[in-house]
Amino acid sequence: MVSLVAWKSPRNVHNFCDDLSQVIVSLMLARQDRTLEDEAVRATSLLAIGSIIHFAPEGATLWGSGVNGKIPEHFHHYRGLDGRAVRGPRTREWLMRRKIAVPEIYGDPALLLPELCQGRFQPTGAGGTIFVPNLNDILAGTAVSLPAGVPLVSPMRSWHRVVADIVAARFVVASSLHGVVIAEAFGIPARYVRLSEHENLFKFQDYYAGTGRGSFAYARSIEEALEMGGEAAPVFDSAALKRAFPLDLWR
Repeated sequence: MVSLVAWKSPRNVHNFCDDLSQVIVSLMLARQDRTLEDEAVRATSLLAIGSIIHFAPEGATLWGSGVNGKIPEHFHHYRGLDGRAVRGPRTREWLMRRKIAVPEIYGDPALLLPELCQGRFQPTGAGGTIFVPNLNDILAGTAVSLPAGVPLVSPMRSWHRVVADIVAARFVVASSLHGVVIAEAFGIPARYVRLSEHENLFKFQDYYAGTGRGSFAYARSIEEALEMGGEAAPVFDSAALKRAFPLDLWR
């Protein structure tokens, strides 16, 4: 079978974005009347959503995953990987320096959620502005000042409930990368707010560069994010990302 690699918190804490990998891969397979549980051509591993490439076993397939900038290089034990697509050009450059070939196909697969869910989530803008924190900001007890009328959407809830709250918003402020990704996937303006140094900037730089934005600006508070408004809209080739999906692993 194909083993889908995803991050699991050592503290047994749930994080909605880590569910998205199985959700997106399952939806991609369903388009071809297949499931993750189907027999595969050979036993192998697939890495889709998340900064998880340091978890990759030898020969694993990459489809949209990225490098985690805070993980030292010596934690990457593989010698060869099957790169089909990665989150952005910074991840590709990092892998190419290790002599691992990766095509110039970029994008976080969570950007495909609106198409794959076929209208299940409909943006309404009825919820105003929301704040989606990064899990590590919560676990570290990072102080955050929430302006009146800006609710916090916990990333520890089920993926579909977090997505539903995001698509109901008019504007999303997030220290969670996938708070930004999901909002932008549905055309909702979003701004990354950097409340702490718990997360390395690499994954944000990688995501924005992979969606046509070589530079981006982050806020240092929710109030500043409200003043800045949304980042420029993402530009990426969804058709190329879908074509790169490794369906051949199951054929």
